[in-house]
Amino acid sequence: MTFSSTSTQANPTSLTTLPGHPFVAYRDAVLHVEDVALSALASQYGTPLFVYSKAAMLSALAAYQRGFAGRNAQICYAMKANSTLGVLQVFVKAGCGFDIVSGGELERVIAAGADARKVIFSGVGKTRSEMRQALSAGIGCFNVESEAELDVLSAVATAMGLIAPVSIRVNPNVDPKTHPYISTGLKDNKFGVAHEDALRVYRHAATLKGLQVVGIDCHIGSQILELTPYLDAMDRVLDLVASIEAAGIPIAHIDFGGGLGINYHNDAPPEADALWLQLLTKIDARGYGDKKLMIEPGRSLVGNAGVCVTEVLYLKPGAQKNFCIIDAAMNDLPRPAMYQAFHSIVPVNTPGQDGASTTYDVVGPVCESGDWIGRDRALSVVAGDYVAVLSAGAYCMSMSSNYNTRGRAAEVLVDGMAMHLIRARETAQDQMRQEHLINGD
Repeated sequence: MTFSSTSTQANPTSLTTLPGHPFVAYRDAVLHVEDVALSALASQYGTPLFVYSKAAMLSALAAYQRGFAGRNAQICYAMKANSTLGVLQVFVKAGCGFDIVSGGELERVIAAGADARKVIFSGVGKTRSEMRQALSAGIGCFNVESEAELDVLSAVATAMGLIAPVSIRVNPNVDPKTHPYISTGLKDNKFGVAHEDALRVYRHAATLKGLQVVGIDCHIGSQILELTPYLDAMDRVLDLVASIEAAGIPIAHIDFGGGLGINYHNDAPPEADALWLQLLTKIDARGYGDKKLMIEPGRSLVGNAGVCVTEVLYLKPGAQKNFCIIDAAMNDLPRPAMYQAFHSIVPVNTPGQDGASTTYDVVGPVCESGDWIGRDRALSVVAGDYVAVLSAGAYCMSMSSNYNTRGRAAEVLVDGMAMHLIRARETAQDQMRQEHLINGD
């Protein structure tokens, strides 16, 4: 990949920044996150190791905050992207709300110090116990995804003597032009209520005594790199707002979801502030500029803030392929196996001028042929070197597993020169703590 270099006389250190990762840079040939060398972190905490830049998270959030300056808006971090408590804490302190999809996520975000009134609960399969839990906590809104869910939520709320604030997630049948596994706004997706059914479902919701309609919600997918799908979805949602309010059902807030992509492999998504400048122009032109606006960014806030540092275990030449075997695996970094996703892989220490590269498939030690992290990567490494898997802040740790009884990786948050261990490395004893041997024979 191509790097850009900068240096000043005031700071003679050689600095090479990585495109799309302004807080990840080589300093004198050693890769740093902010002001901390990744090699030092790997030596101290072991590998595989996730390292996050606090400055990168807050910089990504600031783009949304600039986009909504002067507006009645609430930014709800979609915590499924990365739900580690230390990461959540950064966004709590920054004033964010949160988008959750389970009762467990609600417990996590409350533990991190969030205000339940800033929590919205999405997801197609909320259980009655999760509904009771969220109602007891006093969350801000349920994003309801089916007519059947409306009926159940109303019954649960009524039994508790409470009123559930709801918005209905509308499926606008807009193609987000992304991977089919992370597309959520087409007719054949499981999410939301069909656009053509939405007005009828809103009328039904308005008759249920356990509910109060407060908004409308739309989320069309993830890793979206183009502006057009957002504009098309917004037009369809605003058409519905007009129809719903004409039916006598006021809509207090409009939730446009998240899904903005990041730079994994020379991708060029719109900047969040530029995106919302265009979307707000359309909202104002349609006469809805006074509505409260809600959004649910996840990947775009944390994706490029994280790297995974891993050690090269073996180099294995082959007749068809050369393999670079690392100690991170598909249980740590599941996106390549699940989505055939691309993550840049770079050495933590750059080779000298004479360091010739070899093309490798970068693979982990898990007993699956699907355990690969990168195909056909040119690297100049030897066993014992560290490499960094970039753009690993989103949907890596939160989707990690214990397959092969592998402990989940440690996580460190970097803030300038300070480093904070926010998750200790998981041991086999940690994994077995809730298991029991059978008594007797």
